[in-house]
Amino acid sequence: MQLDEVLHKEKLTRDEIIFLLKLKDENDMRKLIKRADEVRKKYSGDEVYLRGIIEFSNYCSENCLYCGLRNDNANIKRYRMQPEEIIETAKQISNLGIYTIVLQSGEDYYYDTDLIAYIIYSIKQHSNCAVTLSLGERGFDEYRIWKLAGADRYLLKHETANQKLYSIYHNHQMVGGRIRHLKFLKSLGYQIGSGNIIGLPMQTEEDIADDILLCDELDLDMAVFGPFIPAPFTPYQNRRTGSIKLTLKTMAVARIVLKNVHIPATTALATIDEAGRIKGLTSGANVIMPDFTPLQYRENYEIYPNRNTLKEEPNNVKTLLTLQLESIGRKISSERGDSLKLYFGSDRILHYPY
Repeated sequence: MQLDEVLHKEKLTRDEIIFLLKLKDENDMRKLIKRADEVRKKYSGDEVYLRGIIEFSNYCSENCLYCGLRNDNANIKRYRMQPEEIIETAKQISNLGIYTIVLQSGEDYYYDTDLIAYIIYSIKQHSNCAVTLSLGERGFDEYRIWKLAGADRYLLKHETANQKLYSIYHNHQMVGGRIRHLKFLKSLGYQIGSGNIIGLPMQTEEDIADDILLCDELDLDMAVFGPFIPAPFTPYQNRRTGSIKLTLKTMAVARIVLKNVHIPATTALATIDEAGRIKGLTSGANVIMPDFTPLQYRENYEIYPNRNTLKEEPNNVKTLLTLQLESIGRKISSERGDSLKLYFGSDRILHYPY
């Protein structure tokens, strides 16, 4: 295959995606990343959208083999934020001029349908922020009620499209179930996000190609690709950390294939490489998701260890990010960053679903 030809095709085949993911030559890598950055600029411009995360509970009923929050991990201090704490933290994020709130937790059914609806409704009453939920798989009726309460988006990573691997990682569950949840969420009008983890045990470039193609099939609004980081007290605690090069290649290829999606430079990327955020933003990413979880809880949300955000002071985050972005000719957007698929025509006019 000819690299320059593949990079400029409108639609890539699975074999072409695999070809790009397997690039080894540094010059070829630079070409790939340069092309991804061009596509990002065409569809998203130079603004970077911020999503403020509140990790409000580290309880989880699941036992995924790679996750530090897994139910069987008795070595972390569990916590739950009170609803008013969550709502007040959301106000602080909004007051900083960040207009997406991400409510994230393990699969914790202590927060039942009505309690989550109350939190969503209260946040929407006090701000014009978009509310993204990242609560794992919940009931279809719950999704309906939360949409009515004002939720705008739902982030539910599929982790891997390979059924055999999915079953291993998730205790014999089926990836098809997760896909049904994503499709149902989209049918309700949620902007949906999904994605995978790069470097999970037994994963191949062919698997990653299938993940990107699944993201395309699902017509995602946001696609998340972050490196695997082994967590203590999990079955995969002694496995190798995911490759930053493969993660950046995946992000770049995803941008070229998916085009008009939001792609974040993840906290995991910044954790394994001090310059990870900037490298991600120059490899096709256009979103950063700073952590606004109150400091007394943050260190216990240990999906993986030594997270980059553990010592970040919430009030200073936006200033620091502004300086980082200016160094690469980018700037923080003052908008909520709804789906890029809402753009139409050559002027990229955006209708916000307020």
